[in-house]
Amino acid sequence: MSDDDADDASGTDDATAEPAFEAAEYVDGTITYPPHTVSPNGAERVGTVDLRAYEGRVLTWTTSTATPPGVREPNTLAIVEFDMGDDYDGPAVRALGQIAEREDGGGEAFDVDIGDRVEPVYADELREPGAGIREPESQDWDGFRFRPVEE
Repeated sequence: MSDDDADDASGTDDATAEPAFEAAEYVDGTITYPPHTVSPNGAERVGTVDLRAYEGRVLTWTTSTATPPGVREPNTLAIVEFDMGDDYDGPAVRALGQIAEREDGGGEAFDVDIGDRVEPVYADELREPGAGIREPESQDWDGFRFRPVEE
């Protein structure tokens, strides 16, 4: 199940030239996001899994209208649970993230509802680099947002 062979040393997938949405896989077969050195029950990490390869569903969502400096306002966030397949019997693999913006250029996030299928999409800036109090060079600004998948 490990995708280490498909990723190069920088954590990017050669086929798409985008970073992988990495979760950790452990010797006991469990998977966690965000990745950790050992699993919650102490198992050693053996590789990574790219969550872009799995279906995600919205468990819950909210829209924040009071966001930190440099974060879009309003900002819709969702907790997404990934379906890791019938053979996976470990704990649920979940991630919290922003909902992607519509592609019409208006800057408005897609509408989502509980149970909606979503996919992770790469964003080179999740927030404006110069808006916070930290030096922009000291932080990573990219990551993943979730976009609804057409049924």
